[in-house]
Amino acid sequence: MTATGAHSHFTHYRICDASAAVPLGDKEFIAADDESNVLHVYRYDEGPPVRECDLTDLLDTPDGGEADIEGAAELDGRIWWITSHGCDRKGRSSATRRQLFATDPQGQPVGKPYRRLLEDLAEHPLLAHFELDKAARKAPKDPGGLCIEGLAATPGGGLLIGFRNPIPHGWALLVPLADPAALLDGGRATLGAPILLDLAGHGIRAIEWYEDAWYIAAGPPAGGDDYALYRWSGRAGDQPVQLDVPGLAGLHPEALFFDAHGTLHVLSDDGKAQPGGRKCKDLPVEERTFRRLSVPRPEWDDRRGA
Repeated sequence: MTATGAHSHFTHYRICDASAAVPLGDKEFIAADDESNVLHVYRYDEGPPVRECDLTDLLDTPDGGEADIEGAAELDGRIWWITSHGCDRKGRSSATRRQLFATDPQGQPVGKPYRRLLEDLAEHPLLAHFELDKAARKAPKDPGGLCIEGLAATPGGGLLIGFRNPIPHGWALLVPLADPAALLDGGRATLGAPILLDLAGHGIRAIEWYEDAWYIAAGPPAGGDDYALYRWSGRAGDQPVQLDVPGLAGLHPEALFFDAHGTLHVLSDDGKAQPGGRKCKDLPVEERTFRRLSVPRPEWDDRRGA
């Protein structure tokens, strides 16, 4: 752990590409890696995971292929996880990457994955002009490609889906999903009107509702190190406000959440930032690491004292 002021950086082990996370009580959080089908439970005060949950059978990847888990949200005692829903990096279609599924807080499966979300998105009249079916046939980082990375529970009991790509006319795209529990009983997705946000040409890497606003980790739709955190009121017409979060420099934010004390936690995808410049896939599993930034509320909330 390293600390500067009240915020701190922690290093956790066994995964590099931290991509989604949800807090579990006061002492633990559960995290996914977009290069793995195994969920890892970590303590805030320890580096190695304390438990692991292998979802290979649930996600129907017996050959070990990755499902590309990118977002997570806790809703009504379940944790919902979403995969990227795009092609692989070479533009090859992959049904494995098109899944929305639920687990209990310990990472055990609840029901079966929902595998028709891309079809629902493509058929939704309010999304027709985004041509998401065409986007899904491109490599996820190509201009106009498709990649979902954000998932959050809404105050109304639904989910909000955030797209890293595409960014229509330079705006970040969000799509509401009502009553996700129905998907576990064979229902179809009920989608709402799209939301477009001005995030300076960036897409959604992570999103979370906390108290009275949305908090967003934004990054380039392709590669690059230009990341920022935003707060948005959720009201149409309100401009997202970029936050000055200490300790963010050098991280690659792919997941964020708030614990019970209002501390902001930001997880970094460190697949290309391993110690010594080594590639994650070349390292033994026990040497793979990712960083977590922990920021107490007085350091991240610029409204306090206003």
